[in-house]
Amino acid sequence: MPETHRAVIVTGSSRGIGAAIATLLGAGGFPVLVNYAANRSAADQVVQEIVSGGGRAVAAQGDVSQEKEVLRLFETAERVFGPIGAIVNNAGVTGGFSRVDEIGADTLAQVLAVNIAGTILCSREAVRRMSSRHGGAGGSIINISSLAARTGGAGEWVHYAATKGAVNSFTIGLAREVADEGIRVNAVSPGLIETDLHAANGAPDRLHRLAPSIPMKRAGTPLEVAQGVLWLLSPAASYTTGTILEIGGGR
Repeated sequence: MPETHRAVIVTGSSRGIGAAIATLLGAGGFPVLVNYAANRSAADQVVQEIVSGGGRAVAAQGDVSQEKEVLRLFETAERVFGPIGAIVNNAGVTGGFSRVDEIGADTLAQVLAVNIAGTILCSREAVRRMSSRHGGAGGSIINISSLAARTGGAGEWVHYAATKGAVNSFTIGLAREVADEGIRVNAVSPGLIETDLHAANGAPDRLHRLAPSIPMKRAGTPLEVAQGVLWLLSPAASYTTGTILEIGGGR
């Protein structure tokens, strides 16, 4: 079965970059599971947009840091759409702006659990279903990283940047581990993107403040990030694995 005809799970896809990814993939012929943590109405809006365009989609609640909820997401996708062809590990939290000497242990634990453990748990379940070693038909895993993994996030979110560095390392390692089992594993690493993330973390002027420091002199859009995901899922990227695709305007 062609990869483009099998279901894709997009975690954390009720808003922002995740919603743009889910919508673009839905328009491209992928049945999409739109995952959300709490905002059901926002997820339903994404599903409605996909369905109104002739695509197939379903919303499903789940905290990716919780193993039982990850299993439920996969079971839902398989029940509704059949075999899984890909997962986009987009769900993530920043923990807010904070210096390292100000961060609380509970906040740190949440960021590590969602951004690292969640990505690994979801990837584990994808491998169990897609790997030829387990009788699967192959597929793709795409992890959403961040340019913060390279820049470090000093003065804002070093803790968040560290988790994205871990995501990059995991991407490379897993790609090599399953390369001959029919699975390609890549990451998309966005830079400064126009989402509500900045305002939600208490810095509504962040885009305006940082845009001049970017070589292209502007922030990117969620759609521009989604286009990178779509390419990595396409046959055009059939020989691409273990790659960190930076979409950051030259930053």
